[in-house]
This record gives sequence, C-alpha cells and structure tokens, in this order.
Amino acid sequence: MGLQQSADSGVEPSREDVDQLEGPTVIEFGAPWCGYCMAARPLIDQALAKHSNVRHLRIEDGPGRRLGRSFRVKLWPTLVFLRQGVEVERLVRPSDSSTIEGALARIDGVA
Repeated sequence: MGLQQSADSGVEPSREDVDQLEGPTVIEFGAPWCGYCMAARPLIDQALAKHSNVRHLRIEDGPGRRLGRSFRVKLWPTLVFLRQGVEVERLVRPSDSSTIEGALARIDGVA
C-alpha cells in the first residue's frame, strides 16, 4: 500500500486502506489555513521526532472529505492514534507535546 509518512499529496486514502494499516499510525486531520493547526504543528513534530517508526498521515479535512467524516472529526487538529488500523486514542486541539508524546508511546510501545 502506498501510504507513507504524509498524505499531503492531496490524495486521501480510503477508510478501508487505513483500517488495514500495519503497525502504529497517527492521522492528523486539519487544514493548512487553520490557526489551531499551525499552533499545534511544532508540538506534533516535536513528539513525532521521538517515534520514527510511527507512520504519520497528515490529511487535509473539510466538507466532502470522507475520511474525516468516517472518524467523526469535528474540530482541527484532531489526532487519531491507531495500532494495527484500530483507534487507540484521540486528541483534539492538543496544546502540549507531552500529551501527544504519551499517546504516541501507547501505540508505539516505547516509553
């Protein structure tokens, strides 16, 4: 499957593709113009730097975007943490890297 570190290419993966992902994955739903998303970006990057084997998919969300609707995303950014394609945790508008780091550790198995 062609899902790698980012889905910024504009091609949104299907929910079926996401549900079949192996290993730890975090999906970041947001929009490039969203102020909350821009504020969270350095926090997310800082936390992800410690988890190089976690797949990170950044998905631009909005009206008509099926993947975000399938996860019932209401606010941005929303981080959905998956292990073997199953949601383990979710953070909405995270405000510190330690919270993100904790969720990543739970799906990655790295403390």
